[in-house]
Amino acid sequence: MDGDGRTTLEGFALDALRIVAAFLYWAHGAQKLFGILGGHRFPYASLLGVAGFIEFFGGALLFLGLFTRPVAFVVAGEMAAAYFIAHFPRAETLMGHVFPIVNGGELPVLFCFIFLAVFAFGPGKLSVDGWLRARAVGRTDAEARVASGGAASSRPEAGAA
Repeated sequence: MDGDGRTTLEGFALDALRIVAAFLYWAHGAQKLFGILGGHRFPYASLLGVAGFIEFFGGALLFLGLFTRPVAFVVAGEMAAAYFIAHFPRAETLMGHVFPIVNGGELPVLFCFIFLAVFAFGPGKLSVDGWLRARAVGRTDAEARVASGGAASSRPEAGAA
């Protein structure tokens, strides 16, 4: 178990989920902003252009694991909005409203809930946020040892038993 109460495998799986989902999300933003990867470029001031900015930059930040929780919350909201603005109205029957696969909204729904999970579980160890947190905890431990008269190093003293 690590400091988050997760096994190494659980931590790795959550990191992999965040990284892969963020990369795929980033690619959707690149399609909208630059018209690459088989996509169409949209005007930046349009609704899809703004979505492209959120997806491109949000995906990059989540891939790196930087500002993970607030970014995950924002992009989950963007995906919920995408579903209800663009996909939910496409349904012509009750079945189309109940099942996102009928109205083409399965990707926004999946992204929304994956990013809500990232928001809930946090960035993980394979992230800039995780690295910064580990550095801050290490510095705090060293400062506490110095303040209590202990050694600033984590190595045991030569004469200590």
